[in-house]
Amino acid sequence: MNLNRTGRVGALCWLAAAPIFLVASLITGLRWREPAYSWATHNISDLGNAHCGVWDTTRPRYVCSPWHPLMNTATLATAVLLGAGLLLTWRILGRGPVVRTAQTLLLLATGGYALAALYPADIDENLHVLGAVLIMGMGNIGLLLAGFAPRNTTLGRWRRLTLTAGLIALAGTTLFAAQQGLAIGVGGMERVAVLPFPLWACALAVLLAETPTPTRSCTSCCDIKGHSVQDDDRNCKIAEPRWGR
Repeated sequence: MNLNRTGRVGALCWLAAAPIFLVASLITGLRWREPAYSWATHNISDLGNAHCGVWDTTRPRYVCSPWHPLMNTATLATAVLLGAGLLLTWRILGRGPVVRTAQTLLLLATGGYALAALYPADIDENLHVLGAVLIMGMGNIGLLLAGFAPRNTTLGRWRRLTLTAGLIALAGTTLFAAQQGLAIGVGGMERVAVLPFPLWACALAVLLAETPTPTRSCTSCCDIKGHSVQDDDRNCKIAEPRWGR
């Protein structure tokens, strides 16, 4: 669609958020040595822990992330980019209580990313857990709710994509909270809960940039003087009446 400058900047923010988060996760994980980082066993939060040692009483595991500053910086950048993208596309995505509630919940999720980055789990577990609740709880509810945006809104055009992302995210949240990893491990299940939002935002940014603005059909009406008024999508032209022709 024809985005204004603000909308283009917002879409670019969304486009950049997921790659930054994923690349930082990969690089930080590859820097683990003893033990090697397990994408199935270890949590995302383990990448950001500032100290080495056995962590988590429910699933004890040794954590040592030498490049944790990279992960925490990237997570904070992800928070800023996702939040900026939401605010800069706020009006573009549509109006109404469903759209606004979904946007608000997703904005809370960006605050969760910031909390998780600023307060690693081994520094302030309470604030870190609050961040996780905002991401996987409020954010994923907001993502699912966005899938019910009216079809006449910009957000409602991609209802299937949004509903799919929201359902996957909430399923991942439920299974992760129950510590059920199925075939991908608890750490893998956490990624199912966390990644749909930034990946959805990235996909939506591409769709916003590529989708053409729908054209309106020409309409005609009569003004008080009896002239025919036609709208050619650029401006209104006054046509002389054809009486007597």
